[in-house]
Amino acid sequence: MPGRIETLVQLEALYRQPGKRAISKQFSSIDPGMATFIECSPFVVLATTNADGSVDASPRGGPPGFVRQLDDRHIAIPDLNGNNRLDSYRNLIEHPYAGVLMIVPGHDETLRINGPAALSTDPDLLAGFTDELRPPKMAIVIETAEIYGHCAKAFRRGAVWRPETWGRIGEVPDLAAMYAGAQGVDESEMRAKLRAAYDDDLSRD
Repeated sequence: MPGRIETLVQLEALYRQPGKRAISKQFSSIDPGMATFIECSPFVVLATTNADGSVDASPRGGPPGFVRQLDDRHIAIPDLNGNNRLDSYRNLIEHPYAGVLMIVPGHDETLRINGPAALSTDPDLLAGFTDELRPPKMAIVIETAEIYGHCAKAFRRGAVWRPETWGRIGEVPDLAAMYAGAQGVDESEMRAKLRAAYDDDLSRD
């Protein structure tokens, strides 16, 4: 790869030192503002790695409050119906550490959490999730070794919440179209199967 960066010296030579605010924003416990953000978030991205260092990033969603704050150092994410590949869960068995990006629709700022993680089937833990969802089989418990708000620049650059910038949305292929191209299957038939699978999985939540 031409121009490949291979050392920390090469990398750090390209950038100025981070400012005091960027360094001091990192905490290890959940304050009241962060707690409210967690309560309001209906969507997170969960990042995990396996023992070999391969990375997986998985979207997780539910009604606001589906992620529980257990105390000032721990959150829990419920297991909901998925495709049963168990990629994230397998990774957490091999390398029990996770990163979470929490998102609230309409807000450009996000909340980031990194820390040790474990899978739990504790009945008391599982009974405490929102009544809008079925009791989960399992939950991911994550310690907030690092927790901090992330600035708005990425979402503002991408104009993520501005519908007037979504002009090409009709050109974006859905999963059925991508499967059809990659697997050589009928697009309409695949779309119908996916629609039925979504309805069935969501009804089980």
